Amino acid sequence: MVLDVVDTLCELVSIPSVNPMGRPVSGPEYFEYAMTDRLQRLFEELGLPWERHEVAPQRSNIVARIDGTTPLDDGGQLLMFEAHQDTVPVDGMTIAPWTPERRNGRIYGRGSCDIKGGMAAMLSAVSRLATERPRGMPTIVMACTVNEEHGFTGATALTKSWSLGESKLLPRAPDFAIVAEPTLLNVVVAHKGVVRWRCQTTGRATHSSQPHLGDNAIYHMSRVIGALEQYAKDIVGKLAKHRLVGSPTLSVGTITGGISVNTVPDLCTIEIDRRVVPGEEPWAAYQHVIDHIAQHTPANTPVKHGEPFITTGGLNDDLNGQLAERLGAVIRDNGGEGQRIGVPYGTDAAAFAAAGVPTVVFGPGSIDQAHTADEWVEIEQLKTAAEILYRFAKLGLV
Repeated sequence: MVLDVVDTLCELVSIPSVNPMGRPVSGPEYFEYAMTDRLQRLFEELGLPWERHEVAPQRSNIVARIDGTTPLDDGGQLLMFEAHQDTVPVDGMTIAPWTPERRNGRIYGRGSCDIKGGMAAMLSAVSRLATERPRGMPTIVMACTVNEEHGFTGATALTKSWSLGESKLLPRAPDFAIVAEPTLLNVVVAHKGVVRWRCQTTGRATHSSQPHLGDNAIYHMSRVIGALEQYAKDIVGKLAKHRLVGSPTLSVGTITGGISVNTVPDLCTIEIDRRVVPGEEPWAAYQHVIDHIAQHTPANTPVKHGEPFITTGGLNDDLNGQLAERLGAVIRDNGGEGQRIGVPYGTDAAAFAAAGVPTVVFGPGSIDQAHTADEWVEIEQLKTAAEILYRFAKLGLV
């Protein structure tokens, strides 16, 4: 059975798999369990062995395998296709998020671009490979992971499953890995990583008619934010540089504080996003920001830093040159540009590269359409991506 890539994407979009992004929310649209259940049935329909590995409640990675011409025990090579199952929330969308719509050569819906389009292309290629079993094909593992959008924990757990011998289908590290993300059919060989954490200032609450009796936590935080603004403007961009992804950055993304306008606030919280370039260590970047705040705010500023809730290094281009060259050639043979590029966002690829696996990022669509209010992907790119992945795997690796 060969899966039609357009029909497959429409079905995937119709299955909600929203990442709560750390918010205290509930409902059937949240987490990836419904998507995992459908993927399991799909692999069974294709006659492929599969495994589920729980990462957290209602959140399981799932892998399936096609054995190649040469068994792994006899030196056969192992190629992994990987796509994450989750999407960002649907707040503010201007289209029906779970009702895929085909119009103007596009498919609209949440996840159509990020990254169910790439997943559909991989599944279509896998179904064709499973049906044809071309001679010379390496062993293919299709891995669908959880929680990419808010922590990359699924990808990290996948590396542990093979390193700890917990998977029969993925008994060792892959020889190569391709991670699905929207790249406009180019090959991402490098990207940034990130460290994120919460910073709090404390104070003393009192009635706003007598503010002198309290201690305003928001005022304290204003000084912290001033120090961070100066750091973002004058310092962070000079700390490192990578030829493909540029310089590191810092941003303050959220701020909360106070319970009412007539109460002096005793707590204020911000969330900090520090992007690291390949070669930077996320924990060292975190500490560098903390030290800067301490040095550029009054000594008595009551500030506390939580431990990072996300830390991931960047993807470097030091291991994936051969893979990128081979994939790029196949892309160009099928009408794509196939350029080697770097991007500022993070992906699951960093986890696999950190485990020593040559990894690149590839897929249909543009990051400009990801997470948008009317998310979409071009059908022609979707079909081309499926063909590229099929031909790349069919040719085997060198």
